[in-house]
Amino acid sequence: MDSATKYGMKFQSNIKCGACIEKVSASLDEIVGKGNWEVDLTAPERWLTIKNIHTDVQVLNEKLNLLGYKVMEPAA
Repeated sequence: MDSATKYGMKFQSNIKCGACIEKVSASLDEIVGKGNWEVDLTAPERWLTIKNIHTDVQVLNEKLNLLGYKVMEPAA
């Protein structure tokens, strides 16, 4: 499935709280740039939206996996 949206790329995640966001912030800032991502903690899917559509999703997953988190493309 193509996870690109008009806002960038959107993934389901297991980033569940503010402490989780603090833990992944440095890695996400490094990969996609500060201010180019956000996590919707109000949605059950915990959407991670990335504004940079040229992000290497494999690198994103590898970095987040090292921190204990994962992202998944939305189900069709």
